Amino acid sequence: MIRYKRDGSGKKEVVNAHWGSNPRFSDGVEFRFVRSEGKTFPAHRCLIPASEFRMKVGKKDYRVTLDDGNFFYLAGFWEPAMNGWPLAFRVITIAANAEVSHYQDRHGAIVLRRQVMDWLDGTVPEGELLATPPAHMFVIEEIGGRSRKRKPVQRQLAL
Repeated sequence: MIRYKRDGSGKKEVVNAHWGSNPRFSDGVEFRFVRSEGKTFPAHRCLIPASEFRMKVGKKDYRVTLDDGNFFYLAGFWEPAMNGWPLAFRVITIAANAEVSHYQDRHGAIVLRRQVMDWLDGTVPEGELLATPPAHMFVIEEIGGRSRKRKPVQRQLAL
């Protein structure tokens, strides 16, 4: 995940973190996602670099990519290591956009490369960043079927 360094320098850092909350504090359940509605995330924001996300509907698996093939980030927040549980993060979810809503109700909040600093430093209101993306933003392909493989346009992550 990507977050601001904790040393107050204002620089970003990439750190390894566990995906999911400490089950010790939630009746033994490890949560990997949190709904955006009715919540604010004023601190501990992070980004999870991604080139795709996946969906499973019945016995079929699907790959979801941006229509232009670029990488993106999922909005998240991190939790400090405590009580033997490592540094962890959860992905923030939003209502699914037009394409994804045919398969499931929600997906991770997408942060585009141009919005990285807006999310990390909180300069743009959360409601603008944690909003359902417009239609025609994603390409959805069945995995294992006759789907064609698309190569990403961006070859390296840009911070």
